[in-house]
Amino acid sequence: MIREGKHRKRIHLAAHFPGVNNTTVWSDPASGSQIGFESFVHLARTAERGLLDFFFLAEGLRLREHRGRVHDLDVVGRPDTFTVLAALAAVTEHIGLAGTINTTFNEPFEVARQFASLDHLSDGRAAWNMVTSSDAFTGANFRRGGFLDHADRYRRAEEFVTVAREFWDSWPAGTGSDGRRFVSHRSPQFDVRGLATLPAGPQGHPVLLQAGDSDEGRDFGAKHADALFTLHGALEAGQRYYADVQARAAAWGRDPDALKVFPGATFVLGDSAADAAEKAQHIRRQQVSPQTAIAMLEQVWQRDLSAYDPDGPLPDVEPIDDPTVTQGRVRHGDPKALATAWRQRAEADNLSIRELVIAVTSRQQFVGTAEHVAAEIDRYVQSDACDGFILVPHLTPDGLDEFVDTVVPLLQERGAFRTEYGGQTLRENLGLSPVSPAARLPG
Repeated sequence: MIREGKHRKRIHLAAHFPGVNNTTVWSDPASGSQIGFESFVHLARTAERGLLDFFFLAEGLRLREHRGRVHDLDVVGRPDTFTVLAALAAVTEHIGLAGTINTTFNEPFEVARQFASLDHLSDGRAAWNMVTSSDAFTGANFRRGGFLDHADRYRRAEEFVTVAREFWDSWPAGTGSDGRRFVSHRSPQFDVRGLATLPAGPQGHPVLLQAGDSDEGRDFGAKHADALFTLHGALEAGQRYYADVQARAAAWGRDPDALKVFPGATFVLGDSAADAAEKAQHIRRQQVSPQTAIAMLEQVWQRDLSAYDPDGPLPDVEPIDDPTVTQGRVRHGDPKALATAWRQRAEADNLSIRELVIAVTSRQQFVGTAEHVAAEIDRYVQSDACDGFILVPHLTPDGLDEFVDTVVPLLQERGAFRTEYGGQTLRENLGLSPVSPAARLPG
């Protein structure tokens, strides 16, 4: 069912800073700096000029390695999230500022204080993308190391968010220091007794984002998050995911419509459908070089495949169990089962190694004229496959400019996208209910 007339949904859009991922094309002459502040400023201001909801900054706590060497996409480094977002708060006025901060290797008081600070500095534009990790490779940078079992990562995250909320709620906005209350929390993960160091920010709590597609990840997001970041791209898959997390939110006693869903999406614009398709093919071959294709295959086969031709058929050897080949990368499913599925697809479509990797690593992508892309985005939202998209440009930092200049005006003409920011805070611009910490404090 597609919503029409007065029942049409408002489209929400956000911008992902194109950094250390397999979407960014660093070889393009138009590609700029990953760490220069001017790059962050340009993308954030472009997103704000396009009236997008928020600017999204991912974070990595350790540079990924492949076969003992730092992964090519990570050599440019990863600046600290809070430092960048606080600086952007001074050079933007309306755009939300969302940062990925890990619940495994941080402490609730510290993160609650940092996000309350960002919310004050930005006048209510802070958002936290809550992520977990059980990766001992990443943990080697921290005191906690790798002792946290995989099964405990969401247990810790659950308690982490609970304690952070207790700190935000312990000193309601607009009250003096005599309005503070002690936070006292004892649980398997945390034993905390203390005081918040500043009042709650203008939003009460920052907007909470979450990405996780496992059953426990969906439950955690449906219970705690204001918005979910998902990789479900196809319309039908998006509709199933949307219905599932809304049902989970309702089971937790929440209003399902208060949970926003944002798939990540790339886009390629052209003067015609053929022009856009040609550009998209060129970009995908830039994103998956011959060397990258072999490296991606090695991540699944977990063995050295450098002797194989990326333009030839898949290896005739079987995968082995050696998770040390690639470290710091999220693993999706059983490598042997994945290798079998890749073989079947390559044989069915007569794909070379590089062609297969291009096919299986493609995320949701809108390709076509500006009119076509605007219509497709609107169709997905009105069909309840999502509430909008987090746009992932392939170029840093100019990759969003064309979308803002051409697609946004068409979405506005459709009456599905704002023509000005209507709220003062990110929570208001997302259409989320305000948080009133004082209402939950005991008498």
